[in-house]
Amino acid sequence: MDYYLYLDGETAGPYSEEQLAEMLAEGQVTPDTSCCPVGDQAWVAISHFIHSPVAEGRAAPTGPFIHSKYTVRRKFKLLGGAFHIYGPDGNIAFYSKQKAFKLKEDIRVYTSEDMQTDALFIHARSILDFSAAYDVVEPGTGYKIGALKRKGLKSVLRDEWTVMDENDQEIGLIQEDSMALALVRRYLTNLLPQKYSGRVGDAQVCTFKQHFNPFIMKVTLDFSADANNLLDRRLGIAAAILLCAVEGRQD
Repeated sequence: MDYYLYLDGETAGPYSEEQLAEMLAEGQVTPDTSCCPVGDQAWVAISHFIHSPVAEGRAAPTGPFIHSKYTVRRKFKLLGGAFHIYGPDGNIAFYSKQKAFKLKEDIRVYTSEDMQTDALFIHARSILDFSAAYDVVEPGTGYKIGALKRKGLKSVLRDEWTVMDENDQEIGLIQEDSMALALVRRYLTNLLPQKYSGRVGDAQVCTFKQHFNPFIMKVTLDFSADANNLLDRRLGIAAAILLCAVEGRQD
């Protein structure tokens, strides 16, 4: 769907939904800017059509959170693991360390290996919970971006995670690709790479694709399908880290 905008007393466009989302993120328009779908006559606010953090009155993530693709690498170590998350340019976007034998996950994500600048906090709500819930929190402000909850019993056969908003309302689902392949991985061979699909409502917003490597877990996180920014990138990145950290322990 394409839309016209009413800017400075004139009609501009048409613009695609992806273009409107980018204009919102860059501050070229506001959630209250009037727009009209092509072929229609009613002018309403952009927020009526475009669902994004900005359109909902929240600031859009910036800096290393803006990319549509990331590569997550987890190195297994004797006393834990380290996560390197690379942007499409091959540079490190985020870094995190995980201590071994921790009863309660409290993952801090940084913008670089020097661990000087916090990017995200991922807090487990309980200790050794089979159906653990993890709050994803914005450093500095303490704002809860949302939460991710593992569906424990279902994940015995096929990994599933519920995606929740800041009020713990379910907004989406992250699910392993198929029951048949999941059973093969669990009971026949773990050499078959995992693949997950993330959805918000009925719309696919991201994929997580594991690449086979016996020494380093490597996952490609792809947000390309999410043109309308339905899923906060910070929740998606937190989900990728948890999939490597939690589900990776099954292998």
